[in-house]
Amino acid sequence: MHLSGALLALTFLVPPAWALDAYGAAPAGDPTADVPPFMIFLAALLACVTFHVMVQIPSGLLGSWLGRNRGALVSYAFALTVAGTLTLAFLWGVLRVGNVAELTDLWVDFMARGSLALAGYVGLTSLWARPSRPA
Repeated sequence: MHLSGALLALTFLVPPAWALDAYGAAPAGDPTADVPPFMIFLAALLACVTFHVMVQIPSGLLGSWLGRNRGALVSYAFALTVAGTLTLAFLWGVLRVGNVAELTDLWVDFMARGSLALAGYVGLTSLWARPSRPA
């Protein structure tokens, strides 16, 4: 899971659209700004950690378990299906994102980032769990 968490954190080197929108909402040095710039960075970091713990770890483990002995692509498909469902439930149920357009944008952003990290995890676990062939 450390690999997938590191890969997920690396995807945040390209900031999410919501962070760029929030950062450009007020001019630099404006004392009346609602959110200081470091809070936007902190929110992106918190989003990364929360997504990793609540979505990525369970979907990686469950996808690997459901797809065992079926190949890496099947495990990856299971992991993506679980991740998509958990992401939607988290955005809609926990964060209460009610606007369909905003929900779709956030879901696509998190799933694009998570799919890259899950590919690394499933690829590594499928190589590690490959059964040895008898001689």
